[in-house]
Amino acid sequence: MNIVHTIKDLQAGLTALRAQGKTVGLVPTMGALHAGHASLVKRCVAENDVAVVSVFVNPTQFNDKNDLVKYPRTLEADCRLLEACGVTFAFAPSVEEMYPEPDTRQFSYPPLDTVMEGIFRPGHFNGVCQVVSKLFDIVKPDRAYFGEKDFQQLAIIREMVRQMNFPLEIVGCPIVREEDGLALSSRNARLSADERQQALQISKVLFESREFATTHTVAETQKFVEDAIAAAPGLRLEYFELVDGNTLQKIADWEETEYAVGCITVFCGEVRLIDNIKYKG
Repeated sequence: MNIVHTIKDLQAGLTALRAQGKTVGLVPTMGALHAGHASLVKRCVAENDVAVVSVFVNPTQFNDKNDLVKYPRTLEADCRLLEACGVTFAFAPSVEEMYPEPDTRQFSYPPLDTVMEGIFRPGHFNGVCQVVSKLFDIVKPDRAYFGEKDFQQLAIIREMVRQMNFPLEIVGCPIVREEDGLALSSRNARLSADERQQALQISKVLFESREFATTHTVAETQKFVEDAIAAAPGLRLEYFELVDGNTLQKIADWEETEYAVGCITVFCGEVRLIDNIKYKG
């Protein structure tokens, strides 16, 4: 595996491989890699001749600067994982390399980016689109891989690709969970042992709500989840929305859509955790 830190070095390596007719896959990450990332990376390696994984904590997508400072950075361990997965290039640029000057581009994809995270993290998706579009321009992948845990992000990136006519395929990959159900996240590393136990209630409540939903309305299911999280020690609900999985707009009735998804964000102590579950589709 080659570890490269500059755009020039990465593109030189990719140009030589493309000249041999090789396909290129990309997995954009912010590092602090875990088994969830590994599942994306392994799929990328399996489906492409060349696998590129970016490891870059992107400052423009953090609306909370404290969150940016606390975000775990574990490049050495990340590179060991990537090498074990068979990655061709680990791309670990500096902030100056990615943003030699401020990125003033504005990305707007309503109504996808004006709900849920778009409300609670203003500017977040603009930063995501800035860095992902840069990576697409740098790498020019045939396919790019994103996790379904960041459900809203995946929908917005698909729309960005459609509107900007990027010639690539976006591949969504299922949520990877611990054996006890907790969705894997780099932020889990910030949970204390007690908080880690408390956080289990998030997925537990979502799984229970899926069963509950088979005999109850959307409104009743919404209240079931809200009440259960409110009753769980150490957890504070930011939002839970039952939405159409394509438009991300709230639904009022299960018959409104063939693709119903519940998206949740919960604070466990100071750590903000997201998860989602499919009810239909």
